[in-house]
Amino acid sequence: MPLILASLVYSVMFIWYRGAAVVSVRLQDKVQPIGEFIARIKSEHIPRVPGTAVFLTRTQRDVPPVMLWHVKHNRALHERLFVLTVNVQSIPWIKDSERLTIEQIAPNFWRASARYGFMEHPDIPILLQAASGRGCAIDLSDVTYYVGHETVVHGEDGKALPRWQEALFALMERNAAHVTDFFRLPSESVVEIGRQISI
Repeated sequence: MPLILASLVYSVMFIWYRGAAVVSVRLQDKVQPIGEFIARIKSEHIPRVPGTAVFLTRTQRDVPPVMLWHVKHNRALHERLFVLTVNVQSIPWIKDSERLTIEQIAPNFWRASARYGFMEHPDIPILLQAASGRGCAIDLSDVTYYVGHETVVHGEDGKALPRWQEALFALMERNAAHVTDFFRLPSESVVEIGRQISI
């Protein structure tokens, strides 16, 4: 019985890991290089509005899909942009001195990566205070958080997960902790952007 239970737990964890990895790859395929994005903002005269927009994303480089979707549908962009990727490590705790890395990739445009141990509870507003203290000129008094809400659908490109794995991963995603609660975001300042991701 213990072996059967252990096998079930391992299988569920493996499917979660594999599904999350596929979602990350699909999202990374939809990014846009920074230079192209900035040139597009200027050429299309996209208006800039006061405040800071924080985009939480799984992508590791360039402009994330959630920001591209925001500009496409709202035709405006905040003056200050902060793109954040959060990575939960397989160790329980991360030293504060090793938690946050920040890179300014364009004027008033930063990309950051935050590391947390699996026993820690990420607090993004506190993380932004740390970023501000390190010279990142974001406006903490006026922050809007943008998060992607992915709905998993079956892919038809020959690279998809088996249907039973896709269905189980989709079920786990629907029942996972809500991103607003997990990252301790102020709910009144969060904008969720929905989209379908084929895996």
